Amino acid sequence: MSKLIINSYDDFAQYVGKDLGESDYHQITQEQINKFAEATLDFQWIHTDVERAKAESPFGSTIAHGYLNLSLLPYLWGQIIEVNNLKMTVNYGIEKMRFMETVRVNDEVRLKAKLNSVVNLRGVTKAEVGAVMEIKGRKKPAFEANVVFLYYFQ
Repeated sequence: MSKLIINSYDDFAQYVGKDLGESDYHQITQEQINKFAEATLDFQWIHTDVERAKAESPFGSTIAHGYLNLSLLPYLWGQIIEVNNLKMTVNYGIEKMRFMETVRVNDEVRLKAKLNSVVNLRGVTKAEVGAVMEIKGRKKPAFEANVVFLYYFQ
C-alpha cells in the first residue's frame, strides 16, 4: 500500500470525512513488552512474568501495556501518511481515548485512520484523526481515539 502524500493544508482539506488508510500489521513481542516495562517502570506481572501469566491470567499469556499500544501510534501513522513541506509537527492531544480490548503477546496490530476534521489556525493546520488500532483476527479493536496533530507548513 502506498502512503497518502500531503503537501499543504489544501491537500489535507480534501480528505475530511474520508478514510486515510491503514498501516501494516506489527507483531507485539515479549521483548518489546519487557523493554516498554523498563522504560516506564511498569513491571506488573501480567506484562512481564510469562509463567505466572500462563498460570494465573485470564488471558493465558502476558499482555501488552495499554500505553505500549498507544505509543505505537506515531510509527503506524507514519506508514499511512507522509506530510511534506513542514517546519515541524506537534502531537497536540488525544481525545475520547478508549482501550477496548487486550493485546496479548504475539498479537498483530495495525492502525486505521480517518480524517475527522482539519482547521487552519492562523497558518497552523490542526488535523483531527480518528484512530483505531485493530487486532488481527479479533472483532474489537485495542483502542479508539481522536488524535490531534498540529502541522506547521513552510
